[in-house]
Amino acid sequence: MRYVHFSPDGHKKLLGILQGSTIVSLGDVTLGQLLAAGSDLIAFAKANWGGGEEFSADAVSWLPPLTHPVKIICVGLNYADHTKESPYEQPSYPTLFPRFNTSLIGHRAPLIRPLISDSLDFEGELAVILGSGGRHIPQTHALDCVAGYSIFNDGSVREYQFKAPQWTVGKNFDGTGAFGPTFVTADELPAGGKGLKLETRLNGKVVQSANTSDMLFDVATLISVISEAITLEAGDVIVSGTPAGIGWAREPKLIMRDGDVCEVEIEGLGVLSNTVRDEQPQR
Repeated sequence: MRYVHFSPDGHKKLLGILQGSTIVSLGDVTLGQLLAAGSDLIAFAKANWGGGEEFSADAVSWLPPLTHPVKIICVGLNYADHTKESPYEQPSYPTLFPRFNTSLIGHRAPLIRPLISDSLDFEGELAVILGSGGRHIPQTHALDCVAGYSIFNDGSVREYQFKAPQWTVGKNFDGTGAFGPTFVTADELPAGGKGLKLETRLNGKVVQSANTSDMLFDVATLISVISEAITLEAGDVIVSGTPAGIGWAREPKLIMRDGDVCEVEIEGLGVLSNTVRDEQPQR
């Protein structure tokens, strides 16, 4: 099942099911509400899409599948080839940092290049959305917590990422966390989202190409390890890391500019596309 969160008019926010190029509205319930209630997402869609208003997918504004996730936990250095192009040694424990809801944008929304720094970079990643959680989750049961998957572009302002030993500021500029276009229920993908081709393109040119099976800490491991310290909850999002090819590691550096189009495609999940726009000065 492919859920989308969208606005048909710039005001109303609706949940829907994507069928080809048509979105069937399920009303103003949110995915977060369904996850928090423990709803069977497949059964809910089947029970409620009959007679729902239909919209062209090309005529709506796409919103992040979850606009206010309970937590967004990002994973760094989770592909060995990316670690090799970074200034870091490969860690034996997942590198975790938070993202905040104020940084999120949807499919086709502008990816904002901040005025204060000319170092906006791309990072295509698999996003894991939890339907349940807890503490000390055994790895053998961790995938039972996964409700579904989406795509994330972890837009990074590198200058600010490296101003301090921890990366939080550079990973949380407003308008830099692209998320979507759809939420795909876990039953439609291989267990743990393994074996999926991941590709990032900048202005049509492939800049990242990998497979989710290349992750050093797979989805089940991440859930289990994170839950050793942090209570995971329905509606949490784990952004699972990016492969090699980032612009900052290139020579000369490949930095996103106003008007650039960045696309992240993951097999079975679709294409997340955003046009880069310069931040406008406040008056």
